[in-house]
Amino acid sequence: MIILNRLLALLAASSLIVGCAAHAQTPASLAVTPNTATSSLSGCPSATIDKLFNDFGRTGKMPPELGRWLNDTQAQTIEPYQAFDNVYNVGICWVSAWLIKTSDGPVLIDTLYGAYTDRLIENIKKLGVNPADLKMVLLTHGHFDHVGGVAKLRALTNAKFVMTQEGWSEAQADAKASQGKPDAWTMPAAADVLVKDGDVLTVGDTRFYAYATPGHTWGTTSYAVDVKDGEKTYRAITIGGLGLNAIDGPQQVEAYIHSIDRFKAMVSDTKNPVAVHLTMHPFSTGLSEAKELLKTRKPGEPHPLVDPAGLNQQLDALRAGAVERLAVEKATANRPAP
Repeated sequence: MIILNRLLALLAASSLIVGCAAHAQTPASLAVTPNTATSSLSGCPSATIDKLFNDFGRTGKMPPELGRWLNDTQAQTIEPYQAFDNVYNVGICWVSAWLIKTSDGPVLIDTLYGAYTDRLIENIKKLGVNPADLKMVLLTHGHFDHVGGVAKLRALTNAKFVMTQEGWSEAQADAKASQGKPDAWTMPAAADVLVKDGDVLTVGDTRFYAYATPGHTWGTTSYAVDVKDGEKTYRAITIGGLGLNAIDGPQQVEAYIHSIDRFKAMVSDTKNPVAVHLTMHPFSTGLSEAKELLKTRKPGEPHPLVDPAGLNQQLDALRAGAVERLAVEKATANRPAP
């Protein structure tokens, strides 16, 4: 599987890539081909992966080691695991997909892409769930790594596919631009359910809260849901996108900062505070390491994914980087034409 160089720039989704020119193109000479990933990335170490993505964002050049790893299906494979009583991770090493079980059937967040959508389907089956039984698929934004598998998955299920109109249009535009390339993908004509900011979707005993959170893209949507840990319930959020790697000007960065401020308000809410981040990119939060703690967690010990302080710290860092990026974008916009 060769990833299109033009779309490689969209891979810079690290939580720290906020001030770099991460939308730079990867030169054709750095195109990568499948190979066995080096041992330094074995086991999906968050810090190492994060550094490589930062290098990519800073230079616009794909580190060869990272490129090989992204295309190595064996290295990307992780076993599905239970994060909470009603939540399972069914994604791969570098991109998450979350399965939430409800009293009326499972709901999926994002679809992965290419051969990794096949891995997603296998992971769902490993949980004893038939993909045909999915009730709803919530989509965060239009980049290929999150929605590239929509067409394949839609053919297997009668689930309702949910997105904002702007997000769906962005996905269609990206899919159209990929045609004729080795990594071409398609996006169906329309979503089954178009959501707006503040919409609530109910499946069985579970409510999903949709928030329009532009910034990563203009059509980015984040979803909140209550997750269960024994007798305890926590509000969790899947933030639809964190990177500033597809920015078209200062207005988009301003929208990003506004979205970050909304997330921070959700964390500090006195009624239903967000305490869990079901991240879409595991390396951006250290999820790869945190999930290992679930294996040895003893009854009564804190849940390793319940970390509002850590989420707040991440949001503060993102906001600070975005303020710096905003200054750069404004300076660029105000620069006289030659």
